[in-house]
Amino acid sequence: MPFYIAYRGDAGGASADYNELRSQESMISIIVPCYNEQEALPFFHEEVSRVLKEIGEDYELLFVNDGSKDDTLKELKALSTKDPHVIYLSFSRNFGKEAAILAGMKHAKGDLVTLIDADLQQRPEIVREMVQILDEHPEY
Repeated sequence: MPFYIAYRGDAGGASADYNELRSQESMISIIVPCYNEQEALPFFHEEVSRVLKEIGEDYELLFVNDGSKDDTLKELKALSTKDPHVIYLSFSRNFGKEAAILAGMKHAKGDLVTLIDADLQQRPEIVREMVQILDEHPEY
């Protein structure tokens, strides 16, 4: 899956100037669709949190449990009690990755929003690289 990052305009829908956005305090939202990822979640959380702390921005990890049949939901609940950056949504059944992504996008509070799979197919460091690219080239 390709890596995407987007930034939100102001609440009125007009496109915000990226330089203006970055001069203010901003938040990064990482949307994480999950289906039967109980074993991957602790390592994922540790790795992504490490990178986001290094970036130094406020952040949220928005996990969307897509009707997992294992203990993914239990693991997400445990992570959310230990880390205030962890937020989770849980579907009653499997609706598919696209529905999980859409739900995450609708609930994300960040100015910069991106997706990372819980199985770490994308390196978490790519978030730092993308923020750096956007800082260097706000016209993107």
